[in-house]
Amino acid sequence: MLRKIRIFLASLFFIGVTLLFLDFTGTIHAWLGWMAKVQFLPAALALNFGIVAALLALTLIFGRVYCSVICPLGVMQDIVSWIHGKTKKKNRFRFSYSPAKNWLRYGVLVLFAIALAAGLHSMVALIAPYSAYGRIASNLLAPLYQWGNNFFAWIAERADSYAFYSTEVWIRSGATFAVAAITLAAVGFLAWKHGRTWCNTICPVGSVLGLVSRFSLFAPAIDAEKCRSCGLCGRQCKSSCINMKEHEIDLSRCVACMDCIDTCKEGAIHYAYRYGKKDMQSRPSADEGRRAFLVSAAMAATAATAHAQEMKVDGGLSAIDHAMKPQRQTPLTPAGSISLKNFADHCTACQLCVSVCPNQVLRPSTSLMNFMQPEMSFERGYCRPECTKCSNVCPAGAIRPITVEEKSSIQIGHAVVCLDNCVVNTDDVSCGNCARHCPAGAISMVRKDPEDPKSLRIPVVNEERCIGCGACENLCPARPFAAIHVEGHEVHKTI
Repeated sequence: MLRKIRIFLASLFFIGVTLLFLDFTGTIHAWLGWMAKVQFLPAALALNFGIVAALLALTLIFGRVYCSVICPLGVMQDIVSWIHGKTKKKNRFRFSYSPAKNWLRYGVLVLFAIALAAGLHSMVALIAPYSAYGRIASNLLAPLYQWGNNFFAWIAERADSYAFYSTEVWIRSGATFAVAAITLAAVGFLAWKHGRTWCNTICPVGSVLGLVSRFSLFAPAIDAEKCRSCGLCGRQCKSSCINMKEHEIDLSRCVACMDCIDTCKEGAIHYAYRYGKKDMQSRPSADEGRRAFLVSAAMAATAATAHAQEMKVDGGLSAIDHAMKPQRQTPLTPAGSISLKNFADHCTACQLCVSVCPNQVLRPSTSLMNFMQPEMSFERGYCRPECTKCSNVCPAGAIRPITVEEKSSIQIGHAVVCLDNCVVNTDDVSCGNCARHCPAGAISMVRKDPEDPKSLRIPVVNEERCIGCGACENLCPARPFAAIHVEGHEVHKTI
């Protein structure tokens, strides 16, 4: 029964977190956004001590339930391992006990901590479990989901229905797509052949929780008197942590999946309270076990839901095709990120903000120091002042929640004019596109020759009013490079 409860809860979390990365409308975040905020590393980076304390308490009481229920990468490994186990009957019992490779798991944990402290964000992003799954979902699963949506939109359109609307499917970063594919292949291969090897040798969150789970109050235990040493539990344990010779379970690697309890035909393994009188170590009733696991589920779901948002179909102006990205001296980060340093220090490159950006402004960076962390670019759209979706969904505190009113007063950068590219000079035609569409009214058109009332007008930027939204850059008709582009600010200003 405990195993069925675990599978049910894990399925809810896995489907919910996956939908967060697939939903391009942003509406699902209103209901399930808390699932991203209860992930361990994002909560730690966001300094959300309540969530971190709750997860540590959950582990101290019930073991590594987080790894088997809440973590999407862990549940994905269970799915891959389960599929392999169903391919052939002989694969059903294919695991065996192996000693813990503590030198490797804690070595990786130390390197991870050093990289986190030193600001080596690329290494941190590569092995952070939630971020790794986020990249898999947003780069590999999201295009399939969007193609399916577009197919239904095509059908609905022919039935004069607008229940669906089509969206553009595109690869935001070839490098990040490759990293996601390699991660899926590596983690999938290990899960296919060896179950939870990634969790117990590479994953830094698994190593931290493993240290805590060694002292958990409740854990699976083997009754040596009932055990017939048949070995079925050990061959079913995907963590390879059941030592049948010693009748011991390595609780630092056990992910509380309850598979061993379900497998044992003699009832020799039970989920029990570990400390106290000997008579308390006897097998508890089924109701007690179920109650304990349900309590763990309730603790795992302790987070407030995100602010409700209405689905917004963006029917504004589309980008002019074939624009090339300018070489910015200072990168742009979204309003709410406070500064480049704050953004880089907290972002786990999970791609959740990239997935929900309705204007296609956010995309993974290819810079070595901030590899895969989102950056802003305006070839396909601009950052509309009324949109705050990225700040509402970020679970790590890299983009702090802001209101629409606050966003309109935050200056993330300022526009810079390059008159050599302006069509007024290159084609001798009147334009003014940048000034017409500037939401902040920061661009004015002045005569090229103040003394000639018939001379064409060129743009001038008031940097004090510009908020760096990129509307001017996005809608500038000059090609291949726009005649106006936005330079970022290392520290955002309030105007």
